[in-house]
Amino acid sequence: MFTGIITDVGRVRAVRDTNRDRRFEVATGFDLSSLDIGASVSHAGCCLTVVEKGADWFAVEVSGETLSKTTLGEWAEGTPVNLERAARVGDELGGHIVSGHVDGVGEVVSVENEGGSRRVRIRAPKPLHRYIAPKGSITVEGVSLTVNEVEDDVFGVNLIPHTWEVTTLGALNAGSRVNLEIDMLARYLARWRETA
Repeated sequence: MFTGIITDVGRVRAVRDTNRDRRFEVATGFDLSSLDIGASVSHAGCCLTVVEKGADWFAVEVSGETLSKTTLGEWAEGTPVNLERAARVGDELGGHIVSGHVDGVGEVVSVENEGGSRRVRIRAPKPLHRYIAPKGSITVEGVSLTVNEVEDDVFGVNLIPHTWEVTTLGALNAGSRVNLEIDMLARYLARWRETA
C-alpha cells in the first residue's frame, strides 16, 4: 500500500527486454540499505517488486500485461519516474490509500496557470470516468490529488507549485499520457452497486 506522496524522482538508467517482459534499472536517491530485495515500490503509480540493487539503483521486472496497460511501455533510458516506497504501519497517511494498481491511462487535455498553481484537465478512459467524483481522490502518475471538477470523461486537478516542481507532473502538457488509479473506496462502492 502507498499514500500517493512522492518521496523521490528517479531516472531510468537501463532497459532490457527479457522474453515477453522488460527489466528496468532505476537510479534513485533512496537509502537503499533499508530497501530489501522483494520490496514493493510505486513507479509512476505502478507497484513493482525490487529484484536487484546496486549502490544507487535498483531493478524491477515488468510483465507484458503491465506494459500494455500503463505508460511503462513508453519508458526509455533517462525517463524520470515518480517513486514512493511502500507505507509502513504507523507512517503518516498524507495522501490517500493507494494500491499501486493502475486502472487506466488518461490523456492530458490542457494545462493552464491558475494563480500560483497549474490547473490540469485529464480525459479518463471510459468507463473509468464513472468512478471519478468532485472532491474525491485520484492518483495521477502515482501522485495523490484531489479532483476539482468532472465533466463527462474529463476531470480537473490543481497542482500547487511544490507538486509541480518535485514530481514528474511538472513536465505535463496537452497530449501527455498518464497512469490513473481511482480511489479505492469508489472502486468497491461501484462494484457493490453493480452486484447488489
